[in-house]
Amino acid sequence: MTIQVGDKIPLVTLGVMTADGPDVTSSADLFDGQTVALFGLPGAFTKTCSSQHLPGFVRNADALKAKGVDSIICLSVNDPWVMQAWGQSQNVGDKVLMIGDGALNFTRAAGLEVDLSAKCYGPRCKRFSMVVVDGVVKTLHVEDGGFGETSAEKLLEDL
Repeated sequence: MTIQVGDKIPLVTLGVMTADGPDVTSSADLFDGQTVALFGLPGAFTKTCSSQHLPGFVRNADALKAKGVDSIICLSVNDPWVMQAWGQSQNVGDKVLMIGDGALNFTRAAGLEVDLSAKCYGPRCKRFSMVVVDGVVKTLHVEDGGFGETSAEKLLEDL
C-alpha cells in the first residue's frame, strides 16, 4: 500500500555522501523534528528528472525555505556516489540533500516502487513529492505518468 497523508515516514536506512565518502543514515535522523520537502524520482541523470524535477527544487529552494521548510531532500534508487555526481552536475550546492535509496529501502516501505524492467531500468521509485512535518506526511503527490503534479511549484502551493 502506498504511503498516505497522515502516515509516519518508514524507519529505514538510506545512503548519503559525507566528506569521508558514502555512509548511511536513518530516515528518523532526516525527518524527525523538521519540516522537509521530499521528492523522489526514477533515476539520476534521466531526462525529466534532470531537465525539470530536480532543477525546479533547486530554483525554488529559497521560496520553500521561506515557507517553513527546513530541508529539501531528493531521493532516487541510485547509490550515494551517483547522487553526489548528479547533484554536482546540477549545481545543487547545499540547497538539496541528495539521498541514495539504491536498496529501495524507503521506496518499497512507502509503497512507491514501480517496475520499469520493460525499459531495462528495473525496479525504480515512482515520481512523488511530499511535505513531511516531524516525520509525518502532511501533503503527498504521486505522478501517474508525465510530470507536473510533483513539482516544487506544486509543493509551494501546498504550503
